[in-house]
Amino acid sequence: MLAIGQPAPKFTLLDQNSTAIELDSFKGRKVLIYFYPRASTPGCTVQACALRDSKSELDDLNVVVLGISPDTPKKLTNFINKQTLNFTLLSDEDHAVCEAYNVWQLKKFMGRESMGVVRTSFLIDENGNLEHIFNKFKTKDHHEVVLDVLKKL
Repeated sequence: MLAIGQPAPKFTLLDQNSTAIELDSFKGRKVLIYFYPRASTPGCTVQACALRDSKSELDDLNVVVLGISPDTPKKLTNFINKQTLNFTLLSDEDHAVCEAYNVWQLKKFMGRESMGVVRTSFLIDENGNLEHIFNKFKTKDHHEVVLDVLKKL
């Protein structure tokens, strides 16, 4: 299990433009990594659009937003274009990063079980350490929960 204060698992993933993005490249800034199941689904769209609309507040707090899902870069590009998202989405097709952050888990839906992303967010401090873990929120309130924690830090 990941714990507050320990180093965040490092990664390099392709973004929506198939450009490699390293977590280490954001040292000196806070990073909000939010894991979501799939681009362009209703809950994921609500969550992403709320973060999009909160970008100026997040910028003022020196926070970079990175969304991670098992989607392909092409699907991420379509999601960004359709929703005019203003932050980076990363493709974790083999779900290795999801596994490193313990968000790739067995899920139950309508009596069926399958492996997938459990919606969770991690706030990483300027030194690359886990500062807060968000795992109890509604998609429509996620941005407010994040901003409330950030304002208290």
